Amino acid sequence: MIDASKAESLKVDVRRLAFTLVETLVSISILSLLAALTLAAVQKVRAAAARTVCQNNLRQLAFALHQYHGANGVLPKGISGKDSADGTPFLGWHVRVLPYVEQPGMYDQAVAAYKQDKNFLNSPPHVGLEQAVKVFGCPTDPRTLSPQFTRHKTTRGTTAYLGNEGVSSFRMEGVLFLDSAVKLTDITDGTANTLLVGERPPSADLVLGWWYAGWGQDQDGEAEMVMGSRVKNRLGSRYSCAVGPHHFGPGKLTDDCATFHYWSLHPGGAHFAYADGSVKFLAYSADAILPALSTRAAGDTVAE
Repeated sequence: MIDASKAESLKVDVRRLAFTLVETLVSISILSLLAALTLAAVQKVRAAAARTVCQNNLRQLAFALHQYHGANGVLPKGISGKDSADGTPFLGWHVRVLPYVEQPGMYDQAVAAYKQDKNFLNSPPHVGLEQAVKVFGCPTDPRTLSPQFTRHKTTRGTTAYLGNEGVSSFRMEGVLFLDSAVKLTDITDGTANTLLVGERPPSADLVLGWWYAGWGQDQDGEAEMVMGSRVKNRLGSRYSCAVGPHHFGPGKLTDDCATFHYWSLHPGGAHFAYADGSVKFLAYSADAILPALSTRAAGDTVAE
């Protein structure tokens, strides 16, 4: 048997093994703080990884556009016009660079589809309209990585990367616009000072931002697969947005008005590929110089 003194000693030892309420609360607080720090670190790593993927995608697209230029002597049309001589009305520049992003089969498929049917909305044969291409999408926006169901109850492949049409579609001062045929030697402002492609997620309703083909605002591809630095809302009451012009700045996936300007889901700005093949991240504070970067031969200089 255990005598009374030993029993009392055991009771004390047992009490010492227990946590007080204060100790428990402190432990919980420490664990919560560690979990928050870990989550923040994981999110930073993911954001950095997404930026790296996005930069690589734009480098690939810039290289593909240069390869197209090498093979054809000009950069591709930003979008083919309604009466395009090659019989591909409203075809986007993304399709024309497919052979240079390791997708020659999809390109051949699109060419065959247009020979069969000039209306790109008919699928089949235009099955590319309903497909996603990894290099055309940004990991920060999963909508661009798989076919999406639009408000018109149709499935479409979208893109996060739009060609630089200039300040707006009317001026055609950029490098990729309606029926464009721009040579690198036409970029007299300097290829290192002229935008080639920039980021902008598809519209909230997924009706603008198709990579395969589309009309854009006025059958000129604007806000579809090409974008200007000072675009105006020409769709009237379809979107409850000011006429503009709209400026480079933050946006939201639920904001219809973000359709009319460059932006990204990366914090603080967006990536742009330049005509010399380089890729840079521009902060939203660079909005003032974006028009100068958008023109190919305006004679302006830019200090970034």
